[in-house]
Amino acid sequence: MADIHSPSGRFHLHHQRRRVVGTLSYHQILVVVLWASLFACIFVWQRSAVNVLRVYRRGPPPQAPMLRPVVFNLTDFGGVGDGVTLNTMAFERAVEAISKFSERGGGQLNVQRGVWLTAPFNLTSHMTLFLAEGAVILGIEDEKYWPLMPPLPSYGYGREKKGPRYGSLIHGQYLKDVVITGHNGTIDGQGEMWWSKFREKLLKHTRGPLVQIMWSRDIVISNITLRNPPFWTLHPYDCKNVTISNVTILAPVHNAPNTDGIDPDSCEDMVIENCYIHVGDDGIAIKSGWDQYGIAYGRPSTNILIRNVVLRTVVSAGVSIGSEMSGGISNITLENIHVWDSRRGVRIKTAPGRGGYVRDISYRNLTFDNLSLGIVVKTDYNEHPDDGFDPEAIPCVENISFHGIYGRDVRIPVRIQGSEEIPLRGVSFRDMTVGVTKKKKRLFQCAHVFGRAIGKIFPAPCENLDHYDEQGRLVRRSTSQNSTLIDYD
Repeated sequence: MADIHSPSGRFHLHHQRRRVVGTLSYHQILVVVLWASLFACIFVWQRSAVNVLRVYRRGPPPQAPMLRPVVFNLTDFGGVGDGVTLNTMAFERAVEAISKFSERGGGQLNVQRGVWLTAPFNLTSHMTLFLAEGAVILGIEDEKYWPLMPPLPSYGYGREKKGPRYGSLIHGQYLKDVVITGHNGTIDGQGEMWWSKFREKLLKHTRGPLVQIMWSRDIVISNITLRNPPFWTLHPYDCKNVTISNVTILAPVHNAPNTDGIDPDSCEDMVIENCYIHVGDDGIAIKSGWDQYGIAYGRPSTNILIRNVVLRTVVSAGVSIGSEMSGGISNITLENIHVWDSRRGVRIKTAPGRGGYVRDISYRNLTFDNLSLGIVVKTDYNEHPDDGFDPEAIPCVENISFHGIYGRDVRIPVRIQGSEEIPLRGVSFRDMTVGVTKKKKRLFQCAHVFGRAIGKIFPAPCENLDHYDEQGRLVRRSTSQNSTLIDYD
């Protein structure tokens, strides 16, 4: 080895290398060169393929499963899945144990097959709650087990009742890196008791959601079933970077009041995809606070993608924006949405006194099947938390596009109801064919709308809209954007 570092050693080493190369045949050298060239080509192709995927991939990149350094079973903490034993203490002890591993990446709690009765419990950061196939987390029906919490700051003194509200069955605040997933296990709120007492006015406080995560970030909820919530089902509140994927949400479409499916509320950077929602109120309702309280709280909902979702509701709409939108709602994309056997397809609702804005909303590839109303914009949804709202707080609604609207058996495909106070600007329709159930004169209804109808639109668009051909050339300019053509019969 020492000789290698000497000048003579280096000379002899190169000389030996030349002799070795010299012993190789021409054909052997050619094979080596061809193999090297082949590997180089494969390397370049792989890099270019990855770059192409990066260019054409739609939406956020898929997230790798979160692997935790420690895993517990609920039975490790005394849990009994017989549907009778109360497991609240077992859940609380498990969460406390996982919290001790937060600096090492957290932990996973496995809920095995069985029915695990429990009162409400809290999650912790860096935690995965995993529900096995056949696992059911069952909320206890007695409301005395449900803790009371302060009203949400952007909703004033209370949503249904003034004062404290009931907490959620599964709850979390100020969390980071939380995953709720499984092999399609179920979280069941046993909501029938709550619905009955609400209708009979026997509850002293506002009902709580089934799952509520507040002031948190980096949340993933996937591959589970949520059913029978006391109130709203899944309520992310003032959260950032939330993914909800492959979730089934079930509640009766009749006599299950306010059982919204998913309510993104003052949330930013969120994806809802590949879900099935069948509930007693709005399937998805994007919110950002109520009147003066939402204006003061000032947290908008923005950068939300909703795609590949099937919804049914006979009370409200498949997807709603508002009416609590006082903090602002913007940059919302909805694509590949199917609403069936429902009252409304998609809806935007607001009113004077809300303030805030709804802008830059894109609807693409909507399918309506047997609806009373397809597309609805309502600007007089006058439900207020109290008399302290400012009637001069006028919301702004603008830049709303509908591209690719299809359907059958729809009574009124479009009802867009602006007003003198709240005119609707920048509304556009393109590629729309919706079969109707009645031969009415006014199937595409508008009031105080400014916008465009591009290309083929059926039924014929209202006269409030400018008409362009498929190439974007003006065919006919509207002379009556403020016309009121609304038929309420």
